[in-house]
Amino acid sequence: MEQFKIIDQYEQLKSLGDPFRSKIMMRLIEKPYTGQQLSEIFELSRARIHYHLKELEKNGFIRVVKKEEKNGIIQKFYQSVAKGFIISSELLPHTKEISDVTKQIFIETLNRTETRILSAPDDAFKNDQNETDPTKWKYMSTQWELKMTEEKFKVFAKKYYELVEEMVTLCERDKDNPAAKPYYILSMAFQLDKPFFQQEE
Repeated sequence: MEQFKIIDQYEQLKSLGDPFRSKIMMRLIEKPYTGQQLSEIFELSRARIHYHLKELEKNGFIRVVKKEEKNGIIQKFYQSVAKGFIISSELLPHTKEISDVTKQIFIETLNRTETRILSAPDDAFKNDQNETDPTKWKYMSTQWELKMTEEKFKVFAKKYYELVEEMVTLCERDKDNPAAKPYYILSMAFQLDKPFFQQEE
């Protein structure tokens, strides 16, 4: 699976803009599923699921990664071709569609995050020593609203991604360490129309 796939065709943009397809994509980024499995997850007919799978496959978002025979029937397992998607500058004239697709992906990411939070072990959220220093907690939870220029935001984003890349490299050394545990890290940042946090003087 690639890290990113570039969306450079308007038909691809329209295809991913369907809210239900965004839901399917979030699942297929995580692991392979058959149409039958997705039908059971979403409680929809196999025909409807397969229609959406064919649209996603036709537009290059998913592919068949393996086939298995079960009761004489060949089952196809589909998975996303990439962990994330980048919209090409060639599609910039379609501002509204780009915005809609990006918002939908953010919303589905948050929905899948809720699932991860609810299924995480209780120990993941314990603070046994009543520690007030968040750098010593076993988890991270933080929200910020900062006023800055777009240039400063890009500087921050560059440093952040460099830090994540450094962490990915360090974690590669730990992949066979029995003491290593899976952690979920989610980051989102975007411009607001107006601030939500207000503080009285």
